[in-house]
Amino acid sequence: MKHSTLLLISILISLAVASCSPEKSPPMPASHAAASSMKNAANTDYRTQMPYGSAPRNPDLGLPSNFSKSSGVTFSRVSVPGPYVALTFDDGPHASNTPRLLDILRARNVKATFYVIGKNVDLYPNIVRRTVAEGHELGNHTYTHPKLSALGQDRVFSEIRKCDDAIMRAAGVRPRTLRPPYGALTQAQRVSIHSTFGYPTIMWAVDPLDWKRPGVSVVTSRIVSATSNGSIILVHDLHASSVDAMPATIDALLRKGYKFVTVSQLLAMGGSASASINPQPSALAQSQVGE
Repeated sequence: MKHSTLLLISILISLAVASCSPEKSPPMPASHAAASSMKNAANTDYRTQMPYGSAPRNPDLGLPSNFSKSSGVTFSRVSVPGPYVALTFDDGPHASNTPRLLDILRARNVKATFYVIGKNVDLYPNIVRRTVAEGHELGNHTYTHPKLSALGQDRVFSEIRKCDDAIMRAAGVRPRTLRPPYGALTQAQRVSIHSTFGYPTIMWAVDPLDWKRPGVSVVTSRIVSATSNGSIILVHDLHASSVDAMPATIDALLRKGYKFVTVSQLLAMGGSASASINPQPSALAQSQVGE
């Protein structure tokens, strides 16, 4: 009887302990876990260790960025009195690639211009705040990345305003320039946007076609060989391979004597627009947002 009583007490204690133990949650699907980790990294802990301590550095320039609205409607390059170029990045912010790119730029004291998509700004506002805090410029790349040349004026203006508002919510600043997705904007639209918003349309003089993912060394080679004084360089920070190409690209241009400025600084320095370079139709048809 005593043995039975002890056995019963032991069983009851075991059941009580089990009922107090925390219930295990079902495992999160791998895709959801990756997305959760990526977003947390983007919005809370985006300052990663910089492995580029020995990189060449862009000089501290302290150049003005107030350009005249009358200087032009469309720019792909600017006539400048020296080896100044503007490095621009489209389609971000990206959860992991943009913070990594910011580390690369910070290690080299390079200031760039980021043409951000409004819906991505709403997803990753802390990345946008960091971008501004580290001295970079933000440009308007619309809210949803549509082909503006196929839209009516009301929808075009809505896309621009929604992107402006997203940037203001995230970082408390408003952009001063616009880059149309795919470069697709009619001359009449450019004039209308310039008149209404004061934004010049910023195209590009150097396009490595990095959205086709030709390889890191190819992206670097194309940019370095095509860059000249006053160039506006187009890259996409949503592609990991494009960000991978930036250390060698920037270092090579710095060693050639180029100095990096923001688009607004380039415009303020020169003030005269050259003929814009429109993307080829194949690029307009094939270029995509997202990985």
